Amino acid sequence: MYPVIRMTWQMWKTRKSPKLPFDGTHISTHYCLPWDLDIFWELNNGRTLTLYDLGRIPLGHRTGLIDALRRRGWGLTVAGSSPRYRRRIRAFEKITMKSRGIGWDDRFFYVEQTMWKTNGDCAGHVLIRSAATGPNGIVPPTEVVAEMGLDPISPPLPDWVTAWVAADAKRPWPPMQE
Repeated sequence: MYPVIRMTWQMWKTRKSPKLPFDGTHISTHYCLPWDLDIFWELNNGRTLTLYDLGRIPLGHRTGLIDALRRRGWGLTVAGSSPRYRRRIRAFEKITMKSRGIGWDDRFFYVEQTMWKTNGDCAGHVLIRSAATGPNGIVPPTEVVAEMGLDPISPPLPDWVTAWVAADAKRPWPPMQE
């Protein structure tokens, strides 16, 4: 089940937070709750991706993205992700999440998110590719950032992001069937 109450709480907490630039970092804290656990009593890998929403959506609010989407009647979808899981997060453990926009290309926005344990270890990292959507499909990011009042030129994407984009473009779609 989607963590609607937790998302509502995160949005309420950030309602008066200062605005952020597109590449500003939104920092939030979360706890690993019993319903987030897998059979090994640690944060489930799929639930981890859902919990990243709890940082990404408030980031979108603070940067003005959510307001721009609402004004135009656009949606937002995750179009790809590349997670890294490095440290276990156990039941009731507190984590700090850091979320920031990286940039965009002709179709997608790229967001980087991390989860940090209280001892300072990075537990996980994800690169998210997302797209604004409208009645005719994907809305070009330059149109979205114009609606946000931002410069249409993206900050330069880091090499590791462009390498991931290039590698993912070589992946066959639709997948091969036997």
